[in-house]
Amino acid sequence: MNELVTGPDLDDETLIGHYGRPPRPALRVSFVSSADGAMEIDGLSTALSGADDKRVFGVLRMLADAVLVGAGTLRRENYRPIRLSPPRIEWRRAHGLPDVPTLVTVSHSLDLDPAMPALAEAPVRPIVLTSSATHRPDLAKVADVLRFDDQELLPPVRARGLDHILCEGGPRLFGTLLAADAVDELCLTVAPVLAGAGASRITAGPPAPPRSMRVAHVLRGGDHLMVRYVRRHP
Repeated sequence: MNELVTGPDLDDETLIGHYGRPPRPALRVSFVSSADGAMEIDGLSTALSGADDKRVFGVLRMLADAVLVGAGTLRRENYRPIRLSPPRIEWRRAHGLPDVPTLVTVSHSLDLDPAMPALAEAPVRPIVLTSSATHRPDLAKVADVLRFDDQELLPPVRARGLDHILCEGGPRLFGTLLAADAVDELCLTVAPVLAGAGASRITAGPPAPPRSMRVAHVLRGGDHLMVRYVRRHP
């Protein structure tokens, strides 16, 4: 395992070396949790984050083709349009990628406001995945609405050449992906906080069998630990 302290050692170049782009189509899940397993404080994950965790968050987005997030998380966390700094845009261009990843959100009910900034102001046209047969012409003006069946979320996304997908939550979406045996990596930041009883875990929803993972690295930024778990492939 590798340990890096906070400061210049955790710059983009170092983090790219640790995370990189997977050699195959892959789904990464990114979460932050307290040391006692809570995913939020007062309903938001931002209270658990730190400066180095935010840098990892930005680098993971830079490396991704698509950022996948549940509609509830999109609303609750007040998502803004996905934008990257000029150096990160240059990195993507140098590696043959569009300037920013595509936002993909999952909404079974299509209960989304097309005027929300994450959709209406997105620099790349977002994708909305839904199992609903409802037609929302107003939503179709700002996003591509794609339908999926039987919890098969990823095929419509990968059909568009978006192979490296970063899931940023929420817990029910994570649980759905686990039940579908679709998770290749978990990038988990452990915050130096004891949140106490009552807070949600990072996964929820249908039961799923345990998956064996290996630790690819542990990075330290201040008192935050950034752990990358990678699926064991046969």
